[in-house]
Amino acid sequence: MSFADDHLLPLVDAGLGNSAYLVDLGDGRALAVDAARDLRALRAAAERRGLDVAYAADTHLHADFLSGARQLAHDDGATVLASAAGRRAFAHRALADGDETELGGGLTLRALATPGHTDEHLSFLLLDGTRELGVFTGGSLIVGSAARTDLLGADRAEELARAQYRSLRRLAELPDHVAVWPTHGAGSFCAAPQGAERITTIGAQKRANPLLAAPDEDTFVRRLLGGLGSYPAYFDRLTEANRRGPAVLPAEPRLTPLTAPDVRRLLAEGARLVDVRPVADFAAGHIPGALSVPLRAQFATWLGWLVPDDTPLVFVTAAGQDLAELTWQSLKIGYERLAGHLPMAAWAAAGGRQETVELLTADRVATGRPDGPDGPDAADRTDRPARTARPVLDVRQDVEYAAGHIPGAVGIELGELPARTGEVPAAPLVHCGHGERAMTAASLLLRAGHRDVAVLHGGPADWARATGRALQEGE
Repeated sequence: MSFADDHLLPLVDAGLGNSAYLVDLGDGRALAVDAARDLRALRAAAERRGLDVAYAADTHLHADFLSGARQLAHDDGATVLASAAGRRAFAHRALADGDETELGGGLTLRALATPGHTDEHLSFLLLDGTRELGVFTGGSLIVGSAARTDLLGADRAEELARAQYRSLRRLAELPDHVAVWPTHGAGSFCAAPQGAERITTIGAQKRANPLLAAPDEDTFVRRLLGGLGSYPAYFDRLTEANRRGPAVLPAEPRLTPLTAPDVRRLLAEGARLVDVRPVADFAAGHIPGALSVPLRAQFATWLGWLVPDDTPLVFVTAAGQDLAELTWQSLKIGYERLAGHLPMAAWAAAGGRQETVELLTADRVATGRPDGPDGPDAADRTDRPARTARPVLDVRQDVEYAAGHIPGAVGIELGELPARTGEVPAAPLVHCGHGERAMTAASLLLRAGHRDVAVLHGGPADWARATGRALQEGE
């Protein structure tokens, strides 16, 4: 076939920082690459083009999301293409280095062994006849970087980094015009490349990727390992879940509506309470003991980092929130025990007890004047004394803290906070970049017994503007 740009449809999950791909094979059939369990966007794209998914290729055993390949095999009869070395426990076409799959219309998919991110990692080179069109690089070569090599344990990180060095150089031998279609991109905890570009070419990466510019293997390893930060706790369990194969979902999943008595019973039986409402709503009133994880693009990351997957989850919701999005974000990272959702209005109507969190604007922190009773948008109150300066807790990632933080702030990444609540000073002002992670941190501190916790509505830049003081750089 005559392959054109519009035959490739990237499908970006901004929350996880990943891209899946749908390839129009030109005859009413399609190839899906690295599709996640949440197939809504892929199915919508296929329906718009009148395509049936005939093949579902996975570049590696993903750690950050459950694969949708098995679901596509079940629902659409798709042939799953994956590495033989991955030893998947469900039906698939097991591929080794150099194996080719004829897709039809003159298109061929060739497997290239590119270990490093994982042991069994494959890249898939797409050919139109003999012409190399592009390569699906998964977690090998990505825009401006390469994916991390420590997901199988710190003791193997250097060994896999050296494998990654060889894999990137193998890919760099492809012609400069070949497109590079990675899975991991900006925002992914599997890698942290700079910039927002998600697609590139071999030639562009040879010119601009600092890892490809490394003069030798040892330099490459130092650069790659030196740029690794923390990653969500749930990464440690999804590789094996993908090897076994995620459970096939029989129908569109839905959250069960719950009443206040239902929730009290579930909590007594050991369920966890996760409040997904916006920050201001949680601050104004929440069920004691609830963990605040606002529903947004990054919801799955923080749910998977902070909440165990082996207990039933009860979600506290606000009117108008997208329950399907909440459900799919949970399911795509392996949270199956979804007990249901409770509208906060129902809890309030039943007379349920509530707690509040003080939410402060940067201007209020700078002036020491109190906020109104309903948060930063309320009217001034003059019948309360001005607050004294609070110790500051910064829960952003270490790299964010080093780039610029409030002088004197204690830096503890949100993902580490549950194990380090004892290091937090009394009556802290908690902040992140905007407020969502900070409110999650505040809810963790409240659960751990802290009191008089306040949250900054904004981030360090807002504080610097309000106070006229410079941020401090460095660890």
